[in-house]
Amino acid sequence: MNIPNANVITQSLTEDFIRQSIAKGLEVNYLKEKHQILIEDSSDWQAKIYLPWNLEFDTKAGFSIKDDFHYALVMIRAGQAVVGYFHDGNLLDHKVFRAYMVRQKQGKSQIKYLKTKGKSRAGSRIRLGETERFFEEINERLTEYSSSFPIALWGISCGKTLWPYYFESETAPPFSQNQENLISIPFHIAQASFGALENAGIQLGKFHLLLSAKGKEIFSELGGSKKDLETESDNW
Repeated sequence: MNIPNANVITQSLTEDFIRQSIAKGLEVNYLKEKHQILIEDSSDWQAKIYLPWNLEFDTKAGFSIKDDFHYALVMIRAGQAVVGYFHDGNLLDHKVFRAYMVRQKQGKSQIKYLKTKGKSRAGSRIRLGETERFFEEINERLTEYSSSFPIALWGISCGKTLWPYYFESETAPPFSQNQENLISIPFHIAQASFGALENAGIQLGKFHLLLSAKGKEIFSELGGSKKDLETESDNW
């Protein structure tokens, strides 16, 4: 199924869309693990609405603002990572981490290289040591956040290759892989940079709508138009 780009929509339009979807007989469910509203018919999903992280949602009561809301993000790519602490939508602390994890000639990350070549050479041992310290420093900073602030949500973006190494770090993160308040950042992070962190904080404060091909028709039938949608990048 072709999924169009994500679109930013207003809270008012979101509420109208949910209300009219229910009236039309569509199934509307809130997925807490993704902080997402899923709208389905008998055949498949037709719309996904990613909710602002500073809002609570109840199928009966609707939306409400989270008071004194604290959350933290961690984004990890080979050789670079960034973490940030947010309070009521404001980025109050951040740190970028870098490590010598790429072999210059081959351009492979140290983790991928060790899987096939081992770690006998001095350069490999240095890169392995930096890789281990890289994950430890990330988790040390996140642990500081956990100790200092009542973090309600943790957001993570981490490549599949690095995921097990991150969680097996000697210094463990302040959350487990299956923790209820750990949410995968729902869009692609190309580079773990301060700019990406700032942008993520902005995007996580908005309503984002994804429509299936059929969902576009349903949305139009419910009164929505292209003018109501602000197209985002196709990284969603």
